[in-house]
Amino acid sequence: MNGAAAGARSLAAYAVARILREGVTLDAALHDALATAPAALAPSVRSLSYGAIRGYFRHEAILGKLLSQPVRSLDLLVRALLSVALFEIEDARTPEYAVVDAAVKTAKATDAARASGLINAVLRRYLRERKVVDAEIARNPATRHASPVWLADRYRADWPVRWTQLLAAGDTQAPMWLRVDSRRTTADDYVEALRRAGIEARTEARVPFAVVLDAPHDVHELPGFADGLVSVQDLGAQCVAFPLELAAGQRVLDACAAPGGKTALIAEREPNLETLAAVDIDPQRLARVQDNLARGNLHAEVIVNDASAPEAWWNGVPFDRILLDAPCSALGVIRRHPDIRLRKSPAEIDKLPLLQARLLTAAWRMLAPGGRLVYATCTVTRSENRDVVTAFLEGTPDANIVPPESWPGWPGFGEADGCGRQILPGEAGADGFYYAALIKQ
Repeated sequence: MNGAAAGARSLAAYAVARILREGVTLDAALHDALATAPAALAPSVRSLSYGAIRGYFRHEAILGKLLSQPVRSLDLLVRALLSVALFEIEDARTPEYAVVDAAVKTAKATDAARASGLINAVLRRYLRERKVVDAEIARNPATRHASPVWLADRYRADWPVRWTQLLAAGDTQAPMWLRVDSRRTTADDYVEALRRAGIEARTEARVPFAVVLDAPHDVHELPGFADGLVSVQDLGAQCVAFPLELAAGQRVLDACAAPGGKTALIAEREPNLETLAAVDIDPQRLARVQDNLARGNLHAEVIVNDASAPEAWWNGVPFDRILLDAPCSALGVIRRHPDIRLRKSPAEIDKLPLLQARLLTAAWRMLAPGGRLVYATCTVTRSENRDVVTAFLEGTPDANIVPPESWPGWPGFGEADGCGRQILPGEAGADGFYYAALIKQ
């Protein structure tokens, strides 16, 4: 094992252990882990960390069959090192014997040195018994697809026919989607520019200006990225433009706007809005909105405040369009953020509909008569989507649904639920998103 590989494994294990210990996001853990590391290590560290976290609950089930002690009694760094190694074995790019040897040497070079014998014994036992263990794990859809049991149960309750499909989607790596600035070029022309740069990609004809790469690339390799010609945004997120039905002269509010991808999309799709306001309660995340706008030479009024308390910042002039991209459990983007399965809990998710309802009620007060509000989430739970909208309609006499079949240009994605459309993770390569459009009578 060369020094670079050992360093990548060690950094990945420490990043994973920090998620387990502190509950930080994978992105934050990687940012800190790579802050002082050689740039050449970054791709390996990211791959190992994502793989270890994506397979964490499958690895837990495997270890439960190999250990004489409870898996959760392991030191967190030891547990992280084992998931890194098990991912490498699954990944199969490194010979199995080399993975075991590397895991032991990495342990000896870290604070887990005392556990190097245990790591060696467990991994070697797994290689001997792998066929039997993997067959047992595969019988249960939750363990097969690295899901916590509570999440599998929730999927099964909400999606009794599709629940295993949702589990399988969360156990995959998401493609890299781009949004081309519609003011400056077309998706077809940008695909040609990518090919000239040696990057293979294709368009998605049903969603104008959407481009998917054959393989992920660093954004700085993308032609025109620094100048805002193109942005990274999932296909499902780009679909927000259809139910909004933007037009020149409208006053538009993007509530809960950070990190700003949808704000920028709105500004690109309709450059002649009278007003575009972007509100978010988190000043650090709102700074990313400003960065996204500046990179694309786009303009919006950026407001640091609470969208659920408009009296603190709203000037009383109603908006023609409001996008409420509500805080949610984010279960629709697990492919991109596999740490969600480690950081979320059923109790936390069950609290969200109250917040979502409060935001929806506050946003409605700011909507002009005849105006349209689009309620959006990046999750797949009925309680956060259909149930929130249904309850709001029951208590709001001047609110009516805008039927999804009347949204101009809607690409046909998703399942109808009587209120909106639910795009499930993996459909057309998109993440999971929910959209419902309401009109104020």
